[in-house]
Amino acid sequence: MKTKVSRFDVAEYLDDGKMIAEYLNAIMEEGDISLLISAIGDIAKARGMSRIDIRIRQGNLYKTLNPNSKPKFETMLKVLKAFGISMHFSVPAGKRS
Repeated sequence: MKTKVSRFDVAEYLDDGKMIAEYLNAIMEEGDISLLISAIGDIAKARGMSRIDIRIRQGNLYKTLNPNSKPKFETMLKVLKAFGISMHFSVPAGKRS
């Protein structure tokens, strides 16, 4: 009997703001910018690329959110803002501020 394995797509699990925030926080802990860009692409896919209105054509947006791209920080903030996602910073416990 053959076992059917489907391709895992994290975008299918990013169905609410809390899950998205947890996903981004976990990605940020890795400290890998290409992984962060890919994660923002996953969120855009989950929420719908066509819903992003940041004055970038949809085809260019796909290229921008490619893990190998080097998008401007401003663009990433615009994409996150378009989905109601904001960034917050904190000092880890025990670290000097």
